[in-house]
Amino acid sequence: MPEERSTTYVAPPSLTNRERASCRDAVLSAVEGAARRGDHVVVVDMLATREIDASGLGCLILLQKRARERGMRTRLSQVSADIATLLDSTRLYTLFEVERRR
Repeated sequence: MPEERSTTYVAPPSLTNRERASCRDAVLSAVEGAARRGDHVVVVDMLATREIDASGLGCLILLQKRARERGMRTRLSQVSADIATLLDSTRLYTLFEVERRR
């Protein structure tokens, strides 16, 4: 089986309305770069992310949509228990591969 290639986007500590524009630019750039390199997965490292609101969820959804359009999967890694609960309650966990923090 060929090696699965991935690109990692390191999410900021806060994914809220204040960071909406910079988050959008960063995730679109990450997806485009991954597509150019022929990567299969876009990994969002959420180790530092402590705060997320509807705008932050929207940013993650945008990333997932653009990645899917290019045949890539999206994995959220190092997800805190609080953010995992939010993904569960909003049913967004179905859009992503989610790896919780240990």
